[in-house]
Amino acid sequence: PKAGYNVVLTIDQVIQSIAETELDKAVEKHHPQAAMIIVCRPKTGEILAMSCRPTFDPNHAGDATPDARRNRCIADVAEPGSTFKSVVIGGALNDGVVSLPDRFDCENGAFIYAGRALHDAHPYGVLSVEEILFHSSNIGAAKIGLKMGPARVYQYIRRFGFGQKTDIALPGEVAGITHPLQRWNALSITRIPMGHEVAVTPIQMMMAVNAIANGGRLMRPLIIDRVVDVDGNPVIQYHPQQVAQVITPRASIIETSALRKVTGPDGTAPHAAVKGYETAGKTGTAQKLENGHYVNKYYASFIGYLPAGDPEISILVSLDDPSIGGYYGGTVAGPVFREPWEAQSFAMV
Repeated sequence: PKAGYNVVLTIDQVIQSIAETELDKAVEKHHPQAAMIIVCRPKTGEILAMSCRPTFDPNHAGDATPDARRNRCIADVAEPGSTFKSVVIGGALNDGVVSLPDRFDCENGAFIYAGRALHDAHPYGVLSVEEILFHSSNIGAAKIGLKMGPARVYQYIRRFGFGQKTDIALPGEVAGITHPLQRWNALSITRIPMGHEVAVTPIQMMMAVNAIANGGRLMRPLIIDRVVDVDGNPVIQYHPQQVAQVITPRASIIETSALRKVTGPDGTAPHAAVKGYETAGKTGTAQKLENGHYVNKYYASFIGYLPAGDPEISILVSLDDPSIGGYYGGTVAGPVFREPWEAQSFAMV
């Protein structure tokens, strides 16, 4: 710190304002316990907006509770649910273990493995890998995980940045939880591919999906653009930083072609489709854990990017336990992704 110097953020004030408005509308409509939104440039990792609810007035921060002051986008962890399928299937496509036309028997909605049943939200028979993604089949994802094997699944989890901090230049970030292989149980290889038995932060999930969007490059989230002196001259300029090449550009293109159908009429998020744009994304509806048991509460999320073939913007929306208007990610989080485009808010930025 030096007197007179200013930090210039990557945050776009107009986009931040739009994000705040849409998040408030979602909270008023669905009454979640908490809500988060992140807007990002997939190619560079620049954070254009970041907000969460509950929130506080920074002019009177001392009047707020610690819970309201916490930046949930970097400090809260939860099982991600089906958004995580894009990570494991991305790894399988990258290794050539599967291709989009490959077909798996999804057992009409009930798959017994290691003495326990795994269910889909809807009963499916034989699905292609592409259909497993846009229908979001738990059983299909589990069978792809089984074909990969635990070692490769775990390797891709780490390569996509889970279990470690993103090193965003903000205080309070946590690393999340990814258990080492020796702590996996017999069910883990079927549960982790559907987003169970791992705990991730919203910023980790955002950057992982960005890597699928941008040609396979895991970027460090960038929130400081530069430091300037009293005259506005740059003292320090920060630049986009690639952390890893997690999948090939070809695998990125292949997976994006399937994720485009998530917002189509047969996908899990038709309400996230944006008129005039090719949109790709993934829904998540993760059952919450309380005292070691799953309860009838959910994290509803949607992460999408557009234009799908050459993405300029990505948006994560997550609602913690919405109590009104449903709880599926495509139903409650998807429309929050779409609304600013329908209102021409983002188009004017």
